[in-house]
Amino acid sequence: MSHTPGVRQAQKRKTRQALLDAALALLEEQSLSSLGLREVTRAVGVAPTAFYRHFRSTADLGVALVEEALGSLHPMIRTTVSPAEDSDERIARAVELIAGHVAAHPAHVRFVARERHGGVQPVREAIREQLARFAGEVKDELAEDPVSAGWSEADLLMLAGLYVDQMLATASLFLETLQAPEEERRRAADTATRQMRLIGVGRRHWLD
Repeated sequence: MSHTPGVRQAQKRKTRQALLDAALALLEEQSLSSLGLREVTRAVGVAPTAFYRHFRSTADLGVALVEEALGSLHPMIRTTVSPAEDSDERIARAVELIAGHVAAHPAHVRFVARERHGGVQPVREAIREQLARFAGEVKDELAEDPVSAGWSEADLLMLAGLYVDQMLATASLFLETLQAPEEERRRAADTATRQMRLIGVGRRHWLD
């Protein structure tokens, strides 16, 4: 009997994750605003009432998907702008990390790309909050780089926002070419690299 609460909690976590996975799969073909909770529970094989033991609404489920999609990326985002290596090495590493993440989690990337400007306000706000956190963390990393000497906090945050936006654009580019021939994927990587180099060139000359 002493193990019953633990078993129950494990089952609850399993059901919650199953609901998230089912919703993510269904969202490959539709937006969150059109997703019904009965679709999700039917896909998992649980009663509709079971949904409310885990989420208050489909919007609440969408916010949980945002956390799942973006919450674990903070260390990776900081690493892409770490001043530990020179600019070209940083850019090559950033492009490689983004490409690898898109290949491993295409459904999450597609979900964020679609819902960033979608019709469910709490989800839009959750994405915006995560991206603002990314920008703040990138700003802190950039501030440690000697290249940033003399930059104002506002300008560092502006630059951080440019990097975060470019990372999202790069992820979308890789998503579009995920099933494309190798040559097209290489062109996408080259385009992403050149775009990030352009930001770097502007950064070096901003204080001029």
